[in-house]
Amino acid sequence: MRTQVAIIGGGPSGLLLSQLLMRAGVETVVLERATRDHVLSRIRAGVLEAGTVAMLEEAGVGERLHRDGLPHDGCYLTDDDLMVRIDFRELTGTPVMVYGQTEVTADLYAAQDALGAEILHEVSDVVINDATTNAPYVTFTHGGEQKRLDCAFVAGCDGFHGVSRKTIPEDVRREFERVYPFGWLGILSETPPADHELIYANSANGFALASMRSEMLSRYYVQVPLTDKVEDWSDARFWETLKSCLPTGVADTLVTGPSIEKSIAPLRSFVSEPLRWGRLFLVGDAAHIVPPTGAKGLNLAVSDVFYLNQALIDALTRGDESGIDAYSDRALTRIWKAMRFSWQMTTMLHRFEGEDNFAAQMRKATLNHLAQSETARRDLAENYIGLPF
Repeated sequence: MRTQVAIIGGGPSGLLLSQLLMRAGVETVVLERATRDHVLSRIRAGVLEAGTVAMLEEAGVGERLHRDGLPHDGCYLTDDDLMVRIDFRELTGTPVMVYGQTEVTADLYAAQDALGAEILHEVSDVVINDATTNAPYVTFTHGGEQKRLDCAFVAGCDGFHGVSRKTIPEDVRREFERVYPFGWLGILSETPPADHELIYANSANGFALASMRSEMLSRYYVQVPLTDKVEDWSDARFWETLKSCLPTGVADTLVTGPSIEKSIAPLRSFVSEPLRWGRLFLVGDAAHIVPPTGAKGLNLAVSDVFYLNQALIDALTRGDESGIDAYSDRALTRIWKAMRFSWQMTTMLHRFEGEDNFAAQMRKATLNHLAQSETARRDLAENYIGLPF
């Protein structure tokens, strides 16, 4: 087999990169270890920055997003009963869009099918070979057969546990990590949202987030110790804990119901540098993980695609490799800014085990400052809606 760009990973970043490249006349092959049904069953966040929306429009997959997505002009940060609204539109002129990552992935699959994209599922034993030469290739097993894919470039879009980052030698990689001592227990319920905008709640009982996927599909989270298991949490216990973290006025009107999905996600901040090794490029979770507090995970992956997409097109159609030479530095500059924001939001809203009473007062002081300072609210809003690419 031969192609111009081999893409390892068939999640949203891999599919988006393939879609953009194919629309520009560049050949791709996508290799994905899971089935399509499994990829589409993953429950992920759904707050899209304006830049992400623009990229999806450029890829030709904006129609359903604009029809079914929920534009959000702001969000709330709370401390017990104090609620501070961050008005994105007033402070920046730009809203965000709430549209589930699963829906983004489904739209991209449909668009790729329409273009006749070659997407191989249930691929195993992937090995990236000769990445530092001008003739890299990927070997893998598919349908019980060992296969080889020759290419000009390899894009590693295969997530934190994929093979792409591990292909880069340890003496080349620099990894930066902070593991947080708690996780988020999340549930999905077919109930109306607690509010028409997201609520990030800090309270004496811990952190909670009230969000939504649609007008009748809500997504809620509460902070839990890493030692907790999903089986420890009945629906009744979850709703009781959630209400104890939300402002009284919100908790009193909250509509509860059976959960249709329940999971615990650990929180970490992680960056691996560089994002390029020869003709191998890291994209999205293969290179970086952010805690979900700042809603940056998918959006950061899309910004990586923004930088890499045009760079690959220039290299393959015009022989101009300046973009691929600059890819790692350009992408990392934005990645670290998003890391800072996600870390700031996480420390501002969560209780940390063993913390003293000074930490709680600092969280309260931070929220009071946001309540009183338009400059502080604008800084938060500018980061939340997404810094420019």
